Amino acid sequence: MGSPDEPREARIRLPQLRLDELLEELQARLDAARGTRDRVHSLLEAVLSVGRELDLEQALHSIVEAAAVLVDAEYAALGVIGPDGKRLSGFHTVGVAQDQIAKIGHYPEGHGILGELIRHPEPLRLARISEHPASYGFPPNHPPMNTFLGVPIRVREQVFGNLYLTEKRGGALFDEEDVSVTSTLAVAAGVAIDNARLYEESRLRERWLRTTAEITHSLMSGSGRGEVLGLIADRAREITGAALALVAMPMEDTDSLSVELAIGPEAETLRGLVLPVDGSLIGEAFSTAAPVTSPDVSHDERISAGPPRFTGLGPAVAVPVGTGEGGIRGVVLLIRGAGRQVFTGKEIEPLQGFAAQAAVAMELAERRQDAEVVAVLKDRDRIARDLHDLAIQRLFATGMTLQSAGRFIEHPEASERVVRAVDDLDETIKIIRSTIFGLRSREGSGGAGLRARVVRLAGEAAPVLGFAPSVRMEGLVDTRVPREIADHVVAVLSEALTNIARHAHADRADVALTADTEQVRLTVTDNGVGIPADGRRSGLRNMAERARQLGGELELSSPEGGGTTLAWWVRVPGE
Repeated sequence: MGSPDEPREARIRLPQLRLDELLEELQARLDAARGTRDRVHSLLEAVLSVGRELDLEQALHSIVEAAAVLVDAEYAALGVIGPDGKRLSGFHTVGVAQDQIAKIGHYPEGHGILGELIRHPEPLRLARISEHPASYGFPPNHPPMNTFLGVPIRVREQVFGNLYLTEKRGGALFDEEDVSVTSTLAVAAGVAIDNARLYEESRLRERWLRTTAEITHSLMSGSGRGEVLGLIADRAREITGAALALVAMPMEDTDSLSVELAIGPEAETLRGLVLPVDGSLIGEAFSTAAPVTSPDVSHDERISAGPPRFTGLGPAVAVPVGTGEGGIRGVVLLIRGAGRQVFTGKEIEPLQGFAAQAAVAMELAERRQDAEVVAVLKDRDRIARDLHDLAIQRLFATGMTLQSAGRFIEHPEASERVVRAVDDLDETIKIIRSTIFGLRSREGSGGAGLRARVVRLAGEAAPVLGFAPSVRMEGLVDTRVPREIADHVVAVLSEALTNIARHAHADRADVALTADTEQVRLTVTDNGVGIPADGRRSGLRNMAERARQLGGELELSSPEGGGTTLAWWVRVPGE
């Protein structure tokens, strides 16, 4: 039998058990409250840390790091949505080593689960990624991932990108509290990104203003057109982060543009390059009087035919210099490195203002040059007038006096000397008159220059060749080559292109014309079958004879890749 005190002890033990349960529950709630407090504290620290960043790239990296710490995720990433709103243009990761990233390959573009968040920008929580219908799978060498949490980041009601968190540590699943904390961080991230963007825009605007002031000062100080254009191209390349900057100008009496200035990789090979207006990227900007962009120039069909150009380069923008009303004076082309961000409207707008500065530079340079020419011509007219009215009249009067005096000189030798002096005066008068004529004569603009004639001839040969030959010119082609030699150059080029069309069976031809202080050189290269052994040589003999007449030579060779290279050069008279 039990003791009579047992029911009383049981009654006492029951409240103690309940008290222990209450204490344990209280302790659990205190621990939860403490955990919530610590998490809120961590969230506040993360918000403050993210908000302090003004550099956009650093701000994005800080957001990813903070998100991974807050939800205790092993891997985290932030994908930036591109301008098209369909793909990712940037990807910032935490938890994956650089050597792993290199093995995985190209960053994701927005397929699978990542694309699901782009299409439906709402928080997405998954226990297993592979079970979702939009799952796309992982590329080789990608670390295994199961649990997933995705939250969109909005900047001024527009989705900027998405936060991706995977593999919660300890094998746990992401819960609603993780979604709440990450969503709160995403709001703060949106503000931080907006601030960083505004800061970048203000700094960029400041740099444009400083550069505009620099260009204005250069214009007012009387710098030449080439110097100012070089300054504009260099500063635009520097501010926009472009690798290469080109300035192309229209060629008179042709439908082509010539690259007058190039800054960046392979600039030397691009200067003097002649591009057609129709079908080229630069030509499209010139003809439409509006900026034209390209996501990747290395694969753009609007890059003119010929040898591969712009290798290793990517996004580009061609901005016309001038306006449709005032006339387009040229085109500025800026090209970034491969894989870089495409040019946006916010970047193109100040570029157009810069191009307007270029148009002003050209206008001022031309007006200044015209004024200098007018001043020189006026000075020549004054000198010619003074020579005619003063010097010649006095010399003529002196000659008449000597002739009259000679009649009274009886000594034969003295009389002969006077006659010689009169003849010398007559010869001097002829020389002065010739000088006056030279001072008053003006070189007319009759006939196009050699540069334009070469371009026109290459264009006329295109239907016969079946393709348009590429043309490159360097040096003072129009000013250093006399008309007589220019006629020979055109005749040799015509013969060379005709031979290619008749005998070479080529699908590419390159024409290069260079001129310096000593010689002018024409090089025509094709990728055809070479010079036939049994072919007629009369055309080659004529070209060689032309070269010999002018103190030059004709050289024929076969490149390693096949075809023929014709090099024809002659000397040009000194200055």
